[in-house]
Amino acid sequence: MILYGMIDSGNCYKPRLLMAKLGIAFTNVEVSSHTGDTRKADYVAKNPNAMVPLLELDDGRRLAESNAILLYLAEGTRFLPADRYQRGLAYQWLFFEQYSHEPYIAVRKALLTFPERAGDATPEQLALTLERGNKALGVMNRHLQENNFFAGSAFSVADIALYAYTHTAEMGGFQLDDYPAVSAWLKRVEADPGHVAIEWLP
Repeated sequence: MILYGMIDSGNCYKPRLLMAKLGIAFTNVEVSSHTGDTRKADYVAKNPNAMVPLLELDDGRRLAESNAILLYLAEGTRFLPADRYQRGLAYQWLFFEQYSHEPYIAVRKALLTFPERAGDATPEQLALTLERGNKALGVMNRHLQENNFFAGSAFSVADIALYAYTHTAEMGGFQLDDYPAVSAWLKRVEADPGHVAIEWLP
């Protein structure tokens, strides 16, 4: 398989982390939005949405969207709960991550760390992303005060999805010390067998 992605993207880290845990061999191809690679014709022909990550299967079929890739890879493994309700919880947190978490925590980090995004870092946008990112962290913290993980009692794709941008949230100005249950959960995620850092490549 081929994974098209960016080394510094949390969304691209998600499938790399899961494939590392599963021992799945793949080729990583760097396609950076920083340099405009995702908008080049040859890549847009592969993914018309012009975004990464993109997984190309051995038979040539392709799958986009980080959480869809996680669900595909996790099928039949310990990372996707067998119980119907717990699997529903995993989906719930995957949707939460993309709708209520990533647009604020990841975006605020991008505004503050990527030079090409500096023009978008208006006081209003920084205030909005800080407020809503903290709201997302608060929701997570309340859940984790009573649960070790997000979908049942075991580590799952929901934890991978939420870990990807939460573990670097302080780069976006979020204070994780204010969320002790989240901080403890980050350590549990990192202790799960096969964990690799965001910089890892096969």
